[in-house]
Amino acid sequence: MTYRSSRGWRLFTIALLRPPLFLLLRRDWRGRHRIPASGGVILVANHLSEADPLALGHYVYEAGRFPVFLAKDVLFRIPLAGRLLRLIGQIPVARATGEASLAYEEAREALAAGECLVFYPEGTCTRDPDLWPMAARTGAARLALSSGAPVVPVAHWGAQDLLRYGSSRLRLLPRKTMRVLAGEPLDLTGHAARPLDADTLRAASDDIMRAIAELLGELRGQRPPPELHVHPRQVRPEP
Repeated sequence: MTYRSSRGWRLFTIALLRPPLFLLLRRDWRGRHRIPASGGVILVANHLSEADPLALGHYVYEAGRFPVFLAKDVLFRIPLAGRLLRLIGQIPVARATGEASLAYEEAREALAAGECLVFYPEGTCTRDPDLWPMAARTGAARLALSSGAPVVPVAHWGAQDLLRYGSSRLRLLPRKTMRVLAGEPLDLTGHAARPLDADTLRAASDDIMRAIAELLGELRGQRPPPELHVHPRQVRPEP
């Protein structure tokens, strides 16, 4: 497998999406300077809404990088849209199947090619009643520790007002504000020095999500809960 993307189709997508995003969303963007200007990097973010990728991708692009999301494979089966996602280098993830490892290998290739990967470590939109991040699955930590790529935590708030999880109705008015804050790159060297086993991955994943939760608390002006919500899916073994 060789990771590929089309520069022309990326430019087309940018021209298509930027104008409506500027129109639809007010912006409270902080910390963009913490995203490296070049080279492979992993951004790890909380997941509030199906509108997250557009709103967060807008922030990442304005930070000087083209965002590459690891997204549910069902999106890639949508006619035309799925083909476009592939052309611009997005990576499908067939969760809970034997093909999930293919996404992991493609993500490693993308990092080696200098791409900016965007991970939702929770694996799904948060089910926490107060919309705090949930405990993470271990895929982002595994990729970070095995690749050595820098990991930048990102928190965002506001996409849930545009599109609630489980709803298909966009709430365009009044105009929503998308708040995004990128933190300092995480120091995972203590975990990298240990065997890449389940305990190491769990500890690194917990550190990743705690950093995101603290950033979200800063955005919301609140303290995050001491224990993050655990979704029932997250207690199952990962592929």
